[in-house]
Amino acid sequence: MAAELSTSINIKEPRWDQGTFVGRAKHFFTVTDPRNILLSNEQLEKARQIILDYKKGVVTPGLTEDELWRAKYVFDSAFHPDTGEKMLLIGRMSAQVPMNMTITGCMMTFYRTTPAVLFWQWINQSFNAIVNYTNRSGDAPITVNQLGTAYVSATTGAVATALGLNALAKHVSPLIGRFVPFAAVAAANCINIPLMRQRELKHGIPITDENDNRLGESSKAAQQAITQVVVSRILMASPGMAIPPFLMNSLEKKAFLKRFPWMSAPIQVGLVGFCLVFATPLCCALFPQKSSMAVSRLEPELQEKIRASHPGVETVYFNKGL
Repeated sequence: MAAELSTSINIKEPRWDQGTFVGRAKHFFTVTDPRNILLSNEQLEKARQIILDYKKGVVTPGLTEDELWRAKYVFDSAFHPDTGEKMLLIGRMSAQVPMNMTITGCMMTFYRTTPAVLFWQWINQSFNAIVNYTNRSGDAPITVNQLGTAYVSATTGAVATALGLNALAKHVSPLIGRFVPFAAVAAANCINIPLMRQRELKHGIPITDENDNRLGESSKAAQQAITQVVVSRILMASPGMAIPPFLMNSLEKKAFLKRFPWMSAPIQVGLVGFCLVFATPLCCALFPQKSSMAVSRLEPELQEKIRASHPGVETVYFNKGL
């Protein structure tokens, strides 16, 4: 009879060392696995129960270590790390590749007319708003008014950026024109993410010590978290929006696409998808998910509070969001 699984495995942390880029990359290749969006509610609940039981010291009979880690990653792919609530399907990181390859591919195919730019930038920013809300850091609720204001502002800013750049691109070569969607997406990320997470900037995000004891909320930590997310999101979009334009510019001069112009969109979507399969986890891995900050960089009043109640703490930790 096989020995019962030990209850000392630390499933609060990822399976691989998050102090290294390779360890974080392995973690995010698992987290962003598109196959996770095909899991049924029953499978998600089963994984959730295994993890909740294990945290209480109860081991499911016959459970192996590999099955435990698989359950953890299924659980993490569908439930928010701070609130514990089930996340919207299209907002989960496992939906990033299929959703982004479709939207980005279409943005880069239909970029020449104003109605097409308006429609696809609106679709993209609507999707980004859902992803940003779903993967926000912290456990404080955001009101419908705050959500609506942030969404309208971000979408308006993104569409205005795209149309402005499109107008400028009419005076340059067609190849440069193909990069307009990427420039618009980069600019929009700088608008969208801070706006969708403005509550964190105003009220702060939860910070803890190395043992997960909550020490308070910090706006300085929120600024670092949001900056890191903006950088990784822009870099995440880079390969899928920078490589295909060169290939498509060449392919569209060939007889095949002149004969079958309708194939342009599927080819573009496929090229973007191939890039995103690798870019999404690798760019998520640029910064540790459990980010850290020296106590000396926090707000003065928070520094005083921590030094009074936890004098030995020099570094605080927080979930940066995705």
